[in-house]
Amino acid sequence: MTQSDVKAVPEAAASWGDGAREPVVPRVSEPRSVLVYLSYGWLFAVVAVALLAGVLPLASFAVPVGPPRQAPQLGSLDLLLGTDSQGRSILSRCAYGAQVSLVVGAAAGLVGAAIGTALGMPAGYFGKRADSLVRLVADAMLAFPPLILLLALSSILTPSVRTLLVGLTLLIVPSYIRLARANTLAWAARDFVLAARNMGAGHRRVLTREIMPNFLPTLGAYLPVVMAALIVAEGSLSFLGLGIPPPRPSWGGMIAEGKDSIAESPHMVFVPSFVIFLTVFALNQAGDHLRHRFDRTLRG
Repeated sequence: MTQSDVKAVPEAAASWGDGAREPVVPRVSEPRSVLVYLSYGWLFAVVAVALLAGVLPLASFAVPVGPPRQAPQLGSLDLLLGTDSQGRSILSRCAYGAQVSLVVGAAAGLVGAAIGTALGMPAGYFGKRADSLVRLVADAMLAFPPLILLLALSSILTPSVRTLLVGLTLLIVPSYIRLARANTLAWAARDFVLAARNMGAGHRRVLTREIMPNFLPTLGAYLPVVMAALIVAEGSLSFLGLGIPPPRPSWGGMIAEGKDSIAESPHMVFVPSFVIFLTVFALNQAGDHLRHRFDRTLRG
């Protein structure tokens, strides 16, 4: 340290003590991965294509646009990703298949979250018999093999979007029951909840005003991960022929249609598989990012 620096120290301290200047604390910024931005960009593009599929310059998903099993090529938007075994545009079928996957994943996830929260919160708050009964139901549902449950429902009911929603909702309810119950147990022991009880607040007010707002961000951050799992489950059912009936396209159904021609026309399988992979990967990245940002339990 030089002599001028030594003289500057007391002067700076004196000026700061007089209130003329205050120390500047730099803001700590958390670095964000490029994958997070790319994931959000991909999800935005998939949602936009699914919503605008009817107005985009794409051929109908049921109308042939070229020779069967044509490889991807430039020059035509409909042939950009090639054609399937009937000469239909794979790009168009991927766009309309996104509607099925996103609607089924989002709707089943939201309904499952609502049902699981409605059952898990009272179980964690009241405890005793209610908690034991709800835990027994959740454990029994989790013990049943998911794929067997979906196959049983699809064989009993007519394959449709409604059947998929019912089956996938049943799959996700136990996870949300456990998540809501665990968060309710954690927040119910906080001081502000105990203070609300001592001030005469009823159980409904404590649950809806004090506890629920604190763990709803956690449930919301978990939703993208749930959607990713539901999209994979829907694709598995469609691959087995128990999903959306044709001619309505779905990503899993497109893979099933192209599996017999994978040696000669691999794009019929790789294109929808790659779309599913990117969508599921992006949802997992978004869920992890939202969890670290909004999950209050991670902040102590």
